[in-house]
Amino acid sequence: MTTSTAPITRPVTAFMPDAATPEQRLAVGILLAESYSYAYPEDPPLLSEKEAVGLTHLSPDEKAEHFVIWDKDRALGWGVLSYDMKQNLHAAHARLVVHPETRRQGHGRALTYALEDAARRAGRTLITFGTTSRAPAGEAYARTLNAEPALPMRQSQLDLTALDPALIDRWLVRPGGEPYCLHTWTVIPDDFLERAADMMMVMNTAPRGDLEVDDWTITPEMIRAWDAMIAEAGETRFMMAVEDTRTAQLDGYTEVFWTPERASLVYQGATAVRPSARGLGLGKWLKAAMLRHVQQHCPGARWVRTNNANVNEAMLGINVALGFEPWASFTEWQLKLA
Repeated sequence: MTTSTAPITRPVTAFMPDAATPEQRLAVGILLAESYSYAYPEDPPLLSEKEAVGLTHLSPDEKAEHFVIWDKDRALGWGVLSYDMKQNLHAAHARLVVHPETRRQGHGRALTYALEDAARRAGRTLITFGTTSRAPAGEAYARTLNAEPALPMRQSQLDLTALDPALIDRWLVRPGGEPYCLHTWTVIPDDFLERAADMMMVMNTAPRGDLEVDDWTITPEMIRAWDAMIAEAGETRFMMAVEDTRTAQLDGYTEVFWTPERASLVYQGATAVRPSARGLGLGKWLKAAMLRHVQQHCPGARWVRTNNANVNEAMLGINVALGFEPWASFTEWQLKLA
């Protein structure tokens, strides 16, 4: 790891969102919102209040350690290290944000040291984090850490006004008498919860590049915790799932996230089909049905944005056929600690 000669003029302070005052949480929320607007000026702005609420969100069995650099009541930099207490016990995930007006003052380096120290104290030997080409300073900084670009991804964006309705209609046609049916939920019903958790773990089959992480187990408790966080953030998640009526097994799903206050932008989350059910057009069916649903139930939506691993040719092919165009590159890095 290289050292910086930039002066560090302010200390890094441990920050506990649950114990902090509303004003302190909001100060960090403002930092996140202003930094986002700097990197993505064409996007609808993040809401500082919602970002502040998100600081307290944790999944079951997850722990997070936050650090802030303060200038009186203003947050100049923030970092968080999150890790699971039961799974992937060697790994942790980091986020680090420095306000654009106060960069090149050693704040990023100071926060990095705090995050690395927290990882070592937690017994973690691997830190993952992401960077986007829309904020090229992040990638440049990652290289100074000798981090490995383990999973390069393409960020793509679809203009809904250019979506071909005839293509959607074709992909929505299914063979007569087939055993599959389609469900649409904002909250997964209780009687599908166990099956949904099992289905969502199909994402473990998605390409991981060189990331040295193990499969993740998803539980009904996690899903319900995510539901509560989504609701508190004022966000709507639409999920579609394909059920094989012969076995009642869920064989595929797709999900999107939409916020009325940022109505023009829809985020495409995971899309996955069980290996045993691939080659039947279920992925195209799910994607087409969801895009039609977005057009009908997300007023003001104009853009759909998604990430795909560069090595995930099947999903990239579906997205390209739908009209998704390259928007940026995103890289998941891993940093191995001595």
